[in-house]
Amino acid sequence: MKLSRPVSWFLLVFGVWSWFIWVTFIKNLWQDGSGLAFDDAGDPTAYFWVHLTLAIVSFLLGTAIGVIGFRGVRAFREHNKDQED
Repeated sequence: MKLSRPVSWFLLVFGVWSWFIWVTFIKNLWQDGSGLAFDDAGDPTAYFWVHLTLAIVSFLLGTAIGVIGFRGVRAFREHNKDQED
């Protein structure tokens, strides 16, 4: 299957964006002082575990999508380099 150049770039940017957003979210979750992520004893709550799971899944999917995009972008560059030679 061939991806167009714009689709490849979109997937690559999506992968990077996913990491940026979820790393920021996890930092904020870890420093949560509202009582949602940690109870009064400092133990993680169900809210914390659910959102940590969402972040991990998003990291994995963002990485996979970003790798697909990166391979598409790299293929276009290699194809263009071969045509110049």
